[in-house]
Amino acid sequence: MPLMLTPKGRYPLAHERPAPPELGVNNYVAVYEASLSTQGAMSIIRAIREGVPASDLNRLAESMGTTKEQLIKTLDLPRATVDRKARAHQNLSSEQSERVLGMARLVGQVQALVESSGDPRGFSAAQWVAQWLEQPSPALGGRRPAELMDTLAGQRIVSDLVARMQSGAYA
Repeated sequence: MPLMLTPKGRYPLAHERPAPPELGVNNYVAVYEASLSTQGAMSIIRAIREGVPASDLNRLAESMGTTKEQLIKTLDLPRATVDRKARAHQNLSSEQSERVLGMARLVGQVQALVESSGDPRGFSAAQWVAQWLEQPSPALGGRRPAELMDTLAGQRIVSDLVARMQSGAYA
């Protein structure tokens, strides 16, 4: 949130500030945009610490046009734990949530890129990401981007690759 003064000339109290957008695995652009500022990053940290609901993996996989099993494999999540927590309506651990939100951030990055570049009607960033992750990339020495999505460092490399594609410096 930008630094603002209220009409009374003071900083707004917490209850006077607009609520930040809900950060969830299906609010891709909000997750991506939150990662671009310190305050937004603090919201992401809070969401990671609280944990992503395990049942959200089903929705994420569905929006990506892939299976939950494939998504679990890509993010290197323990299948039995995810299934158990989903049945019990529990949240994933911080480490697992961070990987899931990293995937949501990548989808949001692609969605923001498309929205800033032209007409996004009819384009599904989630489905595009799912397909693109499975294609070998010359910029990764022939590796598939999906092979890197199980670590934060790997997710940064994949995100940087998408940013280079946007700038035309893709190699």
